Amino acid sequence: MTDFLTDALVAYRSGDPAGAAALAARAETPLGEQLSTYLDTDGSGPVYDQPAAFTAFIRGGGNVELYERLSAALAAEYERRKPESLLDLGCGDGLAVAPALAQSSVRPARIDLVEPSAALLAAVDVPEANRFEATAQGFLAANGSTWNLAQSTFALQSIAPTGRAAVLRELRPRTEKLVLAEFDIPVLDEGSREFLGSLVTRYERGVAEYGQQASLVAQGFLVPVLLGVAAGAERTNWEQPAAEWAAQLELAGFTDVTVAPLADYWWSPAVLITASGSHEG
Repeated sequence: MTDFLTDALVAYRSGDPAGAAALAARAETPLGEQLSTYLDTDGSGPVYDQPAAFTAFIRGGGNVELYERLSAALAAEYERRKPESLLDLGCGDGLAVAPALAQSSVRPARIDLVEPSAALLAAVDVPEANRFEATAQGFLAANGSTWNLAQSTFALQSIAPTGRAAVLRELRPRTEKLVLAEFDIPVLDEGSREFLGSLVTRYERGVAEYGQQASLVAQGFLVPVLLGVAAGAERTNWEQPAAEWAAQLELAGFTDVTVAPLADYWWSPAVLITASGSHEG
């Protein structure tokens, strides 16, 4: 049934949403059902509250294990490095950093949290932290601090490669160590049938993880994202394979770059990337 869904994405990409809906319905799979429903109602069906859908997505399915492993890995870094200053770029609502700090016996004397969303930043449960409502680029340009440890979890992918390179070059002399959590995505020609088929396989797995919340998560978040990626819509993130993350860090001047598996995840394997900057003490 993967072929029907791949054909549906091909039709959608070519500007035929009605044809895409019909093909998706023929697949008779969880993703096919959600895709055809979304296309038949143009995303305006009986549901869906998009903020609620994203909350259900990020705090359910495979994200539970993903963030448990991530927080444990970050806590281990704090124990190992005992940083007195910590920077989190793109901390969101603290889903990674707050549990990591809670698990660690090490509490940095200075914790700087950077997040462009005021609502997400206010929700972070780290009372003593300094909060900066800013993009990574804006924060680093305006703030001259240095850190023993800097981290960014699934956030730098939202910065276009040229902008990201500038952020990494600016950060490298200002931190002793950098820890990134990102996805090791496959190398495929975007828009090719192989690429669209890969999306189908991965999103089918993602929808299946949410059980009774599948409709909420799919209609309010996963399907709109899938269609945006499949159609080549204006991008909001620029993911890349782990090897390219490592190369980009080295190009920015980081050394001792290592990539370690973090968690199997429906979208792509998550990895933890560590690198040494040049700030000391």
